[in-house]
Amino acid sequence: MVDGSRVALKVATTTAGLRATQWSDDALPEGVRLTVHSLRTADGASVTGYLFARGGERTVVCSMHPREMIVTSYLVPEILKGGCAVWIQGPRTVGNDLRLEHETALLDLATGQLFLRDIKGFQQRVLQGTSGGGPLAAFYCRQAELPAAQRIQVSPGGRPTGLDHAELPVADGIIFVSAHLGQGRLMMNVIDPSVVDEADPLHVERGLSAFEASNGFRKPPESSSYDSGFLVQYRAAQKLRVERIDAKAKALVARKAEARQRLKGARNRDDAIMAAYSPIFEVWRTDADPRCFDLSLDPSDRAYGSLWGANPIASNYGSVGFGRVCTPEGWLSNWSALSSNAGMEDCAPSIRVPTLMIEYTGDNSVFPKDADAIFEAIGSADKIRRRIHGNHHGRPIAEGAPNGQLVAGQSIRDWLEEKRFV
Repeated sequence: MVDGSRVALKVATTTAGLRATQWSDDALPEGVRLTVHSLRTADGASVTGYLFARGGERTVVCSMHPREMIVTSYLVPEILKGGCAVWIQGPRTVGNDLRLEHETALLDLATGQLFLRDIKGFQQRVLQGTSGGGPLAAFYCRQAELPAAQRIQVSPGGRPTGLDHAELPVADGIIFVSAHLGQGRLMMNVIDPSVVDEADPLHVERGLSAFEASNGFRKPPESSSYDSGFLVQYRAAQKLRVERIDAKAKALVARKAEARQRLKGARNRDDAIMAAYSPIFEVWRTDADPRCFDLSLDPSDRAYGSLWGANPIASNYGSVGFGRVCTPEGWLSNWSALSSNAGMEDCAPSIRVPTLMIEYTGDNSVFPKDADAIFEAIGSADKIRRRIHGNHHGRPIAEGAPNGQLVAGQSIRDWLEEKRFV
């Protein structure tokens, strides 16, 4: 354990690489201390957890994102003001999709839950998922509710998960904030279907491009206008592109598995190399959701553009983007809506505990119909939905509008008090 109570926490980087609220340790309520804990997961990985507490709290609110270290989340001081402790669970794969699989991320989350229950003695644990942390929390709830033998034993990429041998303590509540449908569904909505050759992302079918004037595109910041026929073709082509990448990933996984199987009989150099070989591939052009550029589609308070900014050419063709560099196993577990187990619509029905869902009305990653689908999917009979003005990060869109991050913080505190977590 390391005492970090005087460590200044300056800048947070969100899932889209944007700067969130900046705060330092003097933003924490009086008496709060930060301690850092090194933990070992059920499968032997090393992860780090960060506990913000005064001491004596009954309830801890636990946040984790599958690939981001969110110690400086704007929600930390906001939740602490209400009297609960806050736990930030660090994933084993920080800022890196290459080795990330959602199934093993559950083991990271579970390790923190065991530590908080058995070592720190918290009576109640509430999961809190922001953005991609929401589907992760829902996936955890689904697996934790199952008997160990019924949990997912093999990941979409063919690896044993260990979930059937791990202890996954059931949480007492859950809070979603700007939670999207899951990385797979997110990718399905943003991937550019005009790409016809994964080896050459500049080779496109212009009739399927959202950035062609003939298809309804307008120069930013003017809103584009796509007709319904184009959109039907566009969405169908997005699914086809995901299917093609899935087929490639599955073929690579199968090739490795076959080599490993052959090695059980007679060892040879070629099979040994193929069994160890871990190919990495690129997925270009992943910022092309028409809703970001045609504001008449599923209308909301959102501004023009995506999480990556208002220049769709730069974000769609640039080097930074969702799922840009993948392993076959990572693609199938995380970014494929057709193969991933971590979709909100599949996992949220298993939630049985009190649930608060906060959506930002100007979110350009979670659109109104997406939020409707998520809330409808949540299985708990005790669920509450709050709509708050703000973008994906809770920042105001309209000049003079209240800071959604602060409003969200107050809503969380009110809910925690109402549900007797404080």
